[in-house]
Amino acid sequence: MTFPQRLDRSFYLGLQERVRTRVAAVGFDSILTDDPEDVAYLTGFFHHPCERPVAVWLDTDGRCVLLLPELEREHAESQDAAAELVDYPEYPGTTPPFELLSRAIGPAHRRTGHTTSISYARLSAASAALSSTDFVPTDLVTVARYIKEPEEIALHQEAARITDLMLTRGVELVADAVRDGGELPSEAELAAYVTRVGTGTMYAEHSGVVVVSPLAGGLVYAGANSSYPHGLPSGYRLQPGDTFMLSLGCAVGGRFVEGERTFVLGEPTDEQRRYHETIRLAQELGGQAIKPGVECRDANDACLAVIREAGLGQYLRHRQGHGIGLGMHEPPWLESGDSTVLEPGMIVSNEPGIYVPEHAGYRISDSMLVTEDGARPLTSYPRSLDDCII
Repeated sequence: MTFPQRLDRSFYLGLQERVRTRVAAVGFDSILTDDPEDVAYLTGFFHHPCERPVAVWLDTDGRCVLLLPELEREHAESQDAAAELVDYPEYPGTTPPFELLSRAIGPAHRRTGHTTSISYARLSAASAALSSTDFVPTDLVTVARYIKEPEEIALHQEAARITDLMLTRGVELVADAVRDGGELPSEAELAAYVTRVGTGTMYAEHSGVVVVSPLAGGLVYAGANSSYPHGLPSGYRLQPGDTFMLSLGCAVGGRFVEGERTFVLGEPTDEQRRYHETIRLAQELGGQAIKPGVECRDANDACLAVIREAGLGQYLRHRQGHGIGLGMHEPPWLESGDSTVLEPGMIVSNEPGIYVPEHAGYRISDSMLVTEDGARPLTSYPRSLDDCII
């Protein structure tokens, strides 16, 4: 029996009703968004964004309209998109795409919220076509996405299982090379291998795989390369004594999870032990700080204080973490400038790290589900240095 990735139409219809309640509560008649993640969130239609507009119009009268190019219609139908489909022949077209949306919904005067990520060109085109509509920027849909439904959490949990498998298989590849006395893999080879593990597992064990970017994979870097927080895999070949990082993740049903561990090849030095243990403790206490009623900035401060108190604050380069869902990075932000209050159903990363120039980086990350009384990591690969020595 395979794991179904796609949520059914009834899920999206129920979700649309919940968003409509939010729309009405702030005095809007409708919402317009062209954010690809919002489109997928509201309708279940996943697509490759390009210059051709794809947008959702959701109003309080019960309509959900998906504007899309004609070449995407069959694609949307095959995904059973939960919306009325309004297509246009081509872009820019002799008739502007948003003009066809205007004809479909009619000329009534409306107060409409629009996503804050919409481009100036797209908003101008929508405003010109929907001339009787008052557009107001809003983060309403973004905030609605903070709280994951049980069906979404099941997808995140499955993504976590595969992420743990990718970590395990990546370590096995390196350990086998060490045991056999052969050439150790390069960063790029290791990255390609764990990506194949993730995607291969999905297609072998799942039905209706939802393809997003990235479907599986992540950052793999070793030695001094890992001192860049978002360094990309290179041809550098792992060496005995290296600190190296597997920063991996995948998306099941379009819902992301990340899991990151830092490893040492061979007997760790006192310096490597100090760095790794400091991050492990910061991640542990940071995880304990993630719970309902706590502001994101306070969880961040509690986590990073461990690193500063250990005398390693000069190596900090980033916040504790971020929201995760239909995007690998999305709000809320576990950072000193975000006062968002954590609530049950949110999923956030807990990923403190330090980056020592010309030596290495150390980061441990889990995707955390906020529960009624705290938070639990969805990913479960061991975190202690003793478990991360090869």
